[in-house]
Amino acid sequence: MPTMQLYRLTRHGDDVALVLTEALHPEPGPGEVRVRIEAASLNYRDLIVLDGAARNRLDGRIPLSDGAGHIDAVGPGVTRWREGDRVATSFFRDWISGPFHSRYMTSALGGSTTDGVLAELVILPQEALVAPPAHLSLVEAATLPCAAVTAWQALFVRSNLGTGDTLLVQGTGGVALFGLQFAKAVGARVIVLSSSDDKLIRAQGMGADILINYRGTPDWDRAVLERTGGEGVTHILELGGPDTYQRTINVVATGGKIAQIGVLTGFGPKPDLGRLQSMNADILGITVGSREHFEAMNGFIEEHRIKPVIDRMFELHDAPTAYDYLRSGRHYGKVVIGL
Repeated sequence: MPTMQLYRLTRHGDDVALVLTEALHPEPGPGEVRVRIEAASLNYRDLIVLDGAARNRLDGRIPLSDGAGHIDAVGPGVTRWREGDRVATSFFRDWISGPFHSRYMTSALGGSTTDGVLAELVILPQEALVAPPAHLSLVEAATLPCAAVTAWQALFVRSNLGTGDTLLVQGTGGVALFGLQFAKAVGARVIVLSSSDDKLIRAQGMGADILINYRGTPDWDRAVLERTGGEGVTHILELGGPDTYQRTINVVATGGKIAQIGVLTGFGPKPDLGRLQSMNADILGITVGSREHFEAMNGFIEEHRIKPVIDRMFELHDAPTAYDYLRSGRHYGKVVIGL
């Protein structure tokens, strides 16, 4: 019987490690397809899953949500795909369209209850895949399912970013850079925060309008207000968590939208939300998006010929090093594992 390589979160004493192992080729059932994964990308969420694996009893889970590859086999009744089709995985296997429901959380790939894509072959329902933009390679397509769809839902599904707006992004990871690219495509102004002057220079090369090094300018909220004439910003991708949230609220403009996405600084005290009322501003809780959102975003990416920013690519046997590299924070854009 043919075998494949895959990673599982495997218990070692009190800890859980990422372990490369082998398994028999899985076979698709009715309505399912088998995907030969060509590349998978990492998100900060994958570090949270790994760190909490022992506590959450995820021994044996296949990690990662973001993958792209070719249809390798189809099960009975499959009509959406044929063998050889290029596909990318949708973060929520079961959230196809319409409003979000809490029951979709358990279908997040590579999470608490559903296996992910860090395997040479994966089985998924035919509805849980999208056709990636034609101008992107499969390596590039593998960066889209979580970070890009998160930025898309925050800026265009739950908000209405457009010409004349100002977007603030925190850092230069996947969500931040997709937000920068999407915003520039519609004519918005973008402010980028980073602790690295080198990364800020790269962001400027991608069209960023205002650059602030928050290490050199810890009161970056004051700097944002100064650079915007006291008006603040209309849209914010809040990626930092408790260490940044109060400053985020300080710079939101009247009628502005704060997309709550990240916990890069951990979990901690909640900020004073009183200013939101006086500014008639909103906080939008964002957890990626549906397959329908993904497909709409792909059309936008094709129209504007957007190319994901990939910092570094690792080979399959070096996946633990890819995790370590993401954790270091040295990356600019996405970290990818080739299969």
